[in-house]
Amino acid sequence: MVFNLEAIQDNFHLYLEGAVHTVELLAISLACGLALAVPLAVLRSLRGSWVSRLVWLYTYVFRGTPMLVQLFLIYYGLAQFEAVRASVAWPWLSSAWFCACLSFVLNTAAYTTEIIAGSIMALPAGEIEAAKAMGMSRAVMFRRIVLPSALRRSLPAYSNEAIFMLHGTALASVVTIMDLTGAAREINSSYYVPFEAFITAACFYFALTSLLVALFHRAEAKWLKPLMPR
Repeated sequence: MVFNLEAIQDNFHLYLEGAVHTVELLAISLACGLALAVPLAVLRSLRGSWVSRLVWLYTYVFRGTPMLVQLFLIYYGLAQFEAVRASVAWPWLSSAWFCACLSFVLNTAAYTTEIIAGSIMALPAGEIEAAKAMGMSRAVMFRRIVLPSALRRSLPAYSNEAIFMLHGTALASVVTIMDLTGAAREINSSYYVPFEAFITAACFYFALTSLLVALFHRAEAKWLKPLMPR
């Protein structure tokens, strides 16, 4: 078996550009998804309310369907409606980059909402009672006690979601975005070196995953470890 490493070396810049696009997709998805998930998690934790049920429906739908299908529905599906093509949103919805980011944000926000909501509902009763004993209002209690504690406790589960999202960004290549997987597909189509092309992309994904794991381990050591019983 002969490996064509020359094709990889000559086109290594495509992987570097793809890695930048992958990191950008991941950063946008996680940042916007977390910003959307925090208020939704608060609403989701209000047991028995109709708002909580609406949030549950959103998370249930997006967690119960493949992200690839969601991406296709947003990028290809919406374009079939004339009202969408005639709307002011069409310049954004016709962009592959925007549609990929939108589908990734909605997907990760659904998972993150349930992660944070679960942490909120699992908070020790003593923390809530202590906040009430100090005379804190509900809003102040959520801002100063509930959310900081829940976010810290959700770090292990959220780290897994961040890694899944990193791997999920590979789907962006199916809508013509030149991410890491897109770079591998481009090189394979030009030189027909599937093993070399995709194993190189896998090495990049492995390196990014290792970096994410290291960052979350440091975050857990700083913010979660002090909350653990000794």
